[in-house]
Amino acid sequence: MPRATATTPSPSQSMNCTDAACKLGYDFSVCKAAMNCKFGLHNDMQIMSEVSGFGPLISAGVFSATLSSALASLVSAPKVFQALCKDNIYPGLGVFAKGYGKNNEPLRGYVLTFFIGLAFILIAELNVIAPIISNFFLASYALINFSVFHASLANSPGWRPSFKYYNMWVSLAGAVLCCGVMFVINWWAALLTNVIVMALYIYVSYKKPDVNWGSSMQALTYHQALSHCLQLTSVEDHIKNFRPQCLVMIGYPNSRPALLNLVHAFTKNMGLLICGHVRMFTRRPSFKDLTNDQVRYQRWLLKNRTKAFYTPVFAEDLRQGTQYLLQASGIGRLRPNTLVMGFKNNWRDGEMKDVETYINMIHDAFDFQYGAVMLRLKEGLDISHIQGQDEFLSTQEKAPGGKDIVVSFDLSKDSDGDSSKTSSRISTAQSSPIIQKEKKSPPAALSAADQRLLEASQSFQKKQGKGTVDVWWLFDDGGLTLLIPYLLTNKKKWKDCKIRVFIGGKINRIDHDRRAMAALLSKFRISFSDITVLGDINTKPKKENVAAFEEMIEPYKLKEDDMEQEAAERLKAEEPWRITDNELELYRAKTNRQIRLNELLQEHSSTANLIVMSMPLARKGAVSSALYMSWLETLSKDLPPILLVRGNHQSVLTFYS
Repeated sequence: MPRATATTPSPSQSMNCTDAACKLGYDFSVCKAAMNCKFGLHNDMQIMSEVSGFGPLISAGVFSATLSSALASLVSAPKVFQALCKDNIYPGLGVFAKGYGKNNEPLRGYVLTFFIGLAFILIAELNVIAPIISNFFLASYALINFSVFHASLANSPGWRPSFKYYNMWVSLAGAVLCCGVMFVINWWAALLTNVIVMALYIYVSYKKPDVNWGSSMQALTYHQALSHCLQLTSVEDHIKNFRPQCLVMIGYPNSRPALLNLVHAFTKNMGLLICGHVRMFTRRPSFKDLTNDQVRYQRWLLKNRTKAFYTPVFAEDLRQGTQYLLQASGIGRLRPNTLVMGFKNNWRDGEMKDVETYINMIHDAFDFQYGAVMLRLKEGLDISHIQGQDEFLSTQEKAPGGKDIVVSFDLSKDSDGDSSKTSSRISTAQSSPIIQKEKKSPPAALSAADQRLLEASQSFQKKQGKGTVDVWWLFDDGGLTLLIPYLLTNKKKWKDCKIRVFIGGKINRIDHDRRAMAALLSKFRISFSDITVLGDINTKPKKENVAAFEEMIEPYKLKEDDMEQEAAERLKAEEPWRITDNELELYRAKTNRQIRLNELLQEHSSTANLIVMSMPLARKGAVSSALYMSWLETLSKDLPPILLVRGNHQSVLTFYS
């Protein structure tokens, strides 16, 4: 190192001799004391020129490196920025996405980069901007190293590094070292850089832009999900961890919004929700269309923040398709355990073979060890027949790979319980959503009934005011009838609703039954506002209601007394849904019970926000479909929204937490 003065006192002569001075034979405090030292990196930025063999060569190298870095940044940075703008990640940057010429040059980005560079040049103080620029470069190097490590951690087959001596832990070490050097150079610049980077990342994570980069985060999420699914299979189910995992026979997800919204209310962040759709065909099915629909409606669910999976299947009939879904839906422990359907409101207007199929779906659910849930709204559930009124209008959802917008379904109205009839026949023009351009015509005027239907379909999207959820727990089905209202009232939209419990009992034991039920609910840790013991539940129903039931089932009777026995047996074999006189007499008490329950429901729960009630069961093969459907119709008619629930007798509640 050049001497600062002509004569330098030796360490032994200096009173300021430090350890370094003693070892190196030089008193370094001379420059500080003299204040006229011209050399050293702290005083001379061109010290490399002084110690080199040929000083101008250093200056030429600095200029060359500066120009090459500047040109590389001026050319590459605008292209990266243009790609970022095309993804529309950050608002207000779309103007820089436009390219010019055959190479799509980002001229606007070039201009922006020029002015940014000019602004830093005009500062004219390298020592001011150097820490900031160095920290941003180190931040980019750290992110690149961490991205490489993360890609290896995700174990994606698409990540195939070609460097022979590559090691993921070296990449992680490089990222950590870059972060450390950032703080060594300048701690406040490092903090500023990290704050900016984290703010950009948090914004992207919050907005969730509709772009697919094939990121390592996506690969890692898949890897973790697969690992956790496998881990779940190694552990037996426990009653404390039971959660309703629902297979909802809904058809297209936007065709029955009330059904979807209610089930989503008690499964969101709690259990699995699969939207099952059976598509029947009369000719060779188009699996390509099925795949496209699956992608489209899954995007629609995500767009509407519905945490569900859309699963369509092809089948020859509705029951067969439902059996496919009951057997094959889900994976490992992530499998549905509850079948949810809408009530078949127009069952008396259609063919009775459809009713037979509908009832058999319930029996199949119990055969596969599923619980069964049925929702009925007196206005109905299916809105797919209303031209231009479904939720695709509001979401402006585009079909994959196209610029068209799905706006409506032009479909013939069918049963609310049939998940496929609204769009099942792929051989007709009504099998797919009507596609039209972005210019939309105003919706046609609605009838009063359709207007009420639309209003009812949105009833579970709104926050429920102060009201009640009435639970009619008439059978011990394992506790599902109690669990669903509890989960529902824990949600934000339903938190103002109180649970009222209704149970059957005897007049002389009302107080005892009420106390016993209150103690049971307390052990289950289920809050309630009131318990009502129905001592008159076994009272005979009103005569006019019995007469109305008899009138309703009259067209479905076999009337075997009016024909020969052989003819009656043949007709029963051809139409098994018909009601025999013997069957009607055998189940007279159960029929009267459904009529009486409807009277009590109208008396006690006519103002409830939701009724949750134990679903009556019919012995398979013993009770005809027409009689069972008549029971369900009589039980649930002229009421607020009612949810009929029946567990599979698997316990879902426990005293212990």
